[in-house]
Amino acid sequence: MQHPLETISRPSLHTELVERIRLLIMDGDLPSGSKVPEKDLCAQFGVSRTPMREALKVLAVEGLISLEPNRGAWVSKLTMEELEQVFPVMGALEALSGELACEHITQEQFEEIVSIHKEMLGYYKTRNLAEYFRTNQLIHAAILVAACNETLSIQYRALASRVRRARYVANMSEERWAQAVSEHEEMIEALKIRDGKVLAEVLKRHMENKFETVRQWLLAQG
Repeated sequence: MQHPLETISRPSLHTELVERIRLLIMDGDLPSGSKVPEKDLCAQFGVSRTPMREALKVLAVEGLISLEPNRGAWVSKLTMEELEQVFPVMGALEALSGELACEHITQEQFEEIVSIHKEMLGYYKTRNLAEYFRTNQLIHAAILVAACNETLSIQYRALASRVRRARYVANMSEERWAQAVSEHEEMIEALKIRDGKVLAEVLKRHMENKFETVRQWLLAQG
């Protein structure tokens, strides 16, 4: 007896391909303003041009890629104008996620966030920036999940990649890094007592300070 084939390869391929290219942009392996080497990436990931172009269309909607007729795909440049628009919106979304999280978070979710926070502090002490960023992002994602609002999650994810990319390329001073860690400590305290207003204020301020770091970096680039 023949068993039906599992039709999971295409959706899985599409999702994974989008994520891998997104990470190449986030990590700076595909620098701002550079041409996307479609042929090389197809060979690297073992895919044809069709799924590659479909993935690039998704990233174009996110604002990470620019698709130009007869010129191919290019990594979008980070501009002050774009970031001045994106960061305040993300700050508002972060603040709302904090308020809602304090209303809906379970003790198990809170304990998970505390655990990730402690892991992040360990990476801060050892100056492991890559792992610090990874765990930092997990905390913000966990707060979003605890907010229990799918509409908020959709809007948040639509902008998150632009903010993450800007944050990763901008160098953080020791002073700013210490400030960011202190802000995360405030987040944990607000979550602990379920104070939505305080958590919203901390998250909004956290985003404003991130933007200032990126703004200074962009200005230094000339």
